[in-house]
Amino acid sequence: MDPIRNPYAPGAGQRPPELAGRDEQLRAFDVVLERIARGRPERSVILTGLRGVGKTVLLNALRSSAVRAGWGTGKFEARPDQGIRRPLGAALHTAVRELAHPDANTTLGTIRSFIERDAGPRAKLAERWNPGIQVPPTPGRADSGDIEIDLVELFTDVGGLAADKGVGVAVCIDEMQDLRADDLSALCAACHEISQQRLPLIIVGAGLPHLPTALSASKSYSERLFRYLRIDRLDREAADRALQMPAEDEEASFDDEALAAMYQVTSGYPYFIQAYGKVTWDLAPASPITADDITVATPEAEAELAVGFFGSRYERATPAEREYLRAMAEIADPDSSTEGVPTSAVAEKLDRTPQSLSPARDALLKKGLVYACERGQVAFTVPHFGRYLRSQLA
Repeated sequence: MDPIRNPYAPGAGQRPPELAGRDEQLRAFDVVLERIARGRPERSVILTGLRGVGKTVLLNALRSSAVRAGWGTGKFEARPDQGIRRPLGAALHTAVRELAHPDANTTLGTIRSFIERDAGPRAKLAERWNPGIQVPPTPGRADSGDIEIDLVELFTDVGGLAADKGVGVAVCIDEMQDLRADDLSALCAACHEISQQRLPLIIVGAGLPHLPTALSASKSYSERLFRYLRIDRLDREAADRALQMPAEDEEASFDDEALAAMYQVTSGYPYFIQAYGKVTWDLAPASPITADDITVATPEAEAELAVGFFGSRYERATPAEREYLRAMAEIADPDSSTEGVPTSAVAEKLDRTPQSLSPARDALLKKGLVYACERGQVAFTVPHFGRYLRSQLA
């Protein structure tokens, strides 16, 4: 089939042609936007899930909903090696510009004060970044050096500006689990204060499954501060729609057996649907696409995933960490892509004590390759990662 007309988009954070299975979350967020704009109390929103379930895509879709509602929005991706001042300040700068308030200069000055406040007397020169704000800093506002105090003042000024226009501000944070512990704690405290003031500013975060645990550890009330939405694989109906509707737009289709075969190999994970769909389209000789076409395309699709989706992550691990990952894969249920394995079983498999494996396990947790799904258990953050590792061991 014509590769130029191939509708599938297996890119990181790239919106698929059909955003299937997320209608409930989109509708719920529209209600949040309207309630906040009317001065009603609402919680910030946290999306959690494994890699490849479409958290970033949904985060972008929620931001688009806020833009359509006339809100100011900004977005940044958290990084473990970067503090929150620069990326959050830049995101709020974007949000204030979108609000187009005629008296925004004072608030822009607060944002600049927040960004330019050095972490200390020995702050690196690289951190003294020019934010591109063409107004002077506002002295004595969001520049105390205490991140919690400064965030409250910053959010108060930005939220007040939005309230004056009868709308709100949504700050979207991707990979939120990578925020530093002190920044995460301060963010929770600032959101708590803003919610009490009924100011129209919310955080819309996305992160791995252990993000709620990290938030709870930073502030005990975070369990009541956020609305948690777990983003999972698509059910069969939504997965079929994600394949069929883009194909129909190009005057093509999948037969019923092909759809069943596709769900079998992808388990309904949105990224896999796009990846297998793209390869299948390119290799299929004609429409309708059949189960035989899926069988032919599967090895090539898996080879591409082995290099880009799985291999790139595996390469980030040290030899000791790879040993830990391989042991997890051998213990894990081959018919499950998400269930955890006991850390004690990993130690037994490697004939080591659990304590001696703690450095490797902790490093994998920090790299986002595994997460603590339950007490004493770890699981892969990447669907089908165990299956990939077992194929490498075969």
